[in-house]
Amino acid sequence: MVIEYVGQNIRQVVADMREKRYAQEGIGSSYLFRVDHDTIIDATKCGNLARFINHCCTPNCYAKVITIEAQKKIVIYSKQPIGVNEEITYDYKFPIEDTKIPCLCRTESCRGTLN
Repeated sequence: MVIEYVGQNIRQVVADMREKRYAQEGIGSSYLFRVDHDTIIDATKCGNLARFINHCCTPNCYAKVITIEAQKKIVIYSKQPIGVNEEITYDYKFPIEDTKIPCLCRTESCRGTLN
């Protein structure tokens, strides 16, 4: 285990409203991570360092939803040993959408987009 992704647990309706509000407030990035169909963790204003982990098409970590005492949590696990000063990354696995988000990981097997 590397780190837990923490923030406020919210519903999809609230996440949609917050995403629009964050854009109106000029917040450039929102940190919304889907746990399941009903729950999203919003780390935008009250998260930890996990929200700053970048995407990579060939990551050294992966995110997994686990359940502890009937509460679902997102935990980042390493796939391999991670060296000092090596960037921690995981595949965001964004759903496929018409508007593509470019990937900047530049790895040999880069898919070119996050979604």
